[in-house]
Amino acid sequence: MRVAVLSDIHGNLEALQATLAAIDAAGVDETWCLGDVVGYGARPSACLALVREHCSVRLAGNHDLVASGVSSAEGFSRSARIAISWTAQQLSDAEREEIRQWPSATQLRGIGLAHGSMRDPAWEYVVEPGVARTLLEDQIQQVVLVGHSHLALSWRLDPEVLGGAAGVLRGDGDVVEFGERSWIFNPGSVGQPRDRDPRAAWLELDTDARTVTWHRTPYDIASAQAAIRGAGLPDPLADRLGAGL
Repeated sequence: MRVAVLSDIHGNLEALQATLAAIDAAGVDETWCLGDVVGYGARPSACLALVREHCSVRLAGNHDLVASGVSSAEGFSRSARIAISWTAQQLSDAEREEIRQWPSATQLRGIGLAHGSMRDPAWEYVVEPGVARTLLEDQIQQVVLVGHSHLALSWRLDPEVLGGAAGVLRGDGDVVEFGERSWIFNPGSVGQPRDRDPRAAWLELDTDARTVTWHRTPYDIASAQAAIRGAGLPDPLADRLGAGL
């Protein structure tokens, strides 16, 4: 089975549309979304509609939970608080209720899926070796897919490196054969990448070949930036899209 995995769309309709077109061209069997469909971008409802239509798995990220009223924005940056408050006002009651029904973690076909981590599904970042090592040692599933950090990453146990886990930033076309080793994979962000590559990020999981492949898809960044500014959202949210930060 071939599965496209995406995360952290953040209301960026242009990035999502381009990503879904690339996924369709790849001819995968299913598409899974690891959360944060809304958050920073200017078209939350349109992104929700596309995720509803195309994704057989839909998880709730921390921004989704705040926008739907489940969690507070405590700890968010000023720009994030402004954006999530605006986003909550754009969503209908039905859309907020839809998001509330999404889990933040699940297991499917022996694969763990979480927005943050299997330990703290909505909020934990897997970006530090010590955190990754503990999660890898404790995880039941051989493969766990997470989002949240906006970084395309792979993690595996490695006693030879500081912290006990080896993390690798992944670029377009990178392939990992996961064999029997335990792994944590992050597809990166569709709508707001933070690895200095502004193209939308996603990955393809092939359960038969036992491989993961990372992809980057170009999209109309200028239109996404214009939509953010047109909505009156903070300029830094638009500026960062062009730099991939």
